[in-house]
Amino acid sequence: MAAVKKTNVMRILEQAKIEYSCHEYEYDENDLDGHHVADYLKIPYEEVFKTLVARSDKGEYLVFCLSVDDEVDFKKAARLAGVKSVEMIHVKDLTAVTGYVRGGCSPVGMKKQFRTFIDEMIELVDQVCVSGGVRGMQVRLKASDLVAFTGATVGDFTMRE
Repeated sequence: MAAVKKTNVMRILEQAKIEYSCHEYEYDENDLDGHHVADYLKIPYEEVFKTLVARSDKGEYLVFCLSVDDEVDFKKAARLAGVKSVEMIHVKDLTAVTGYVRGGCSPVGMKKQFRTFIDEMIELVDQVCVSGGVRGMQVRLKASDLVAFTGATVGDFTMRE
């Protein structure tokens, strides 16, 4: 088996002495859905987190991490962030803002450290997968390490019944 090419996410986690494992997956440009990643890697949806970037009414970029099975409730997200409103940034702006492409956006190692929010469901799992910084690569680490390393606020900002 060929050695995994290290990404910036992996280098950053190693520098911080955070244990992680790499998980490669095949993807289709037309199917960058997190469910595909979870199914391919045979990992429960609640343990695979997507990273979304939004902008507040004040122009501040905000990062939201949540299970691939959940959706952002923008009113709850704004309340949690202490702003009037948030909306997703346009995908064409993602690389300029974060340094990552769609399907490879990670809460670890963005160009700048933005305020980060992780859905409270992370407290129900021991480990979580997030993008390794490129399409086709996930890193799995302790949920608590992700929260601590990103300095995230954990709270409820998803649509739930």
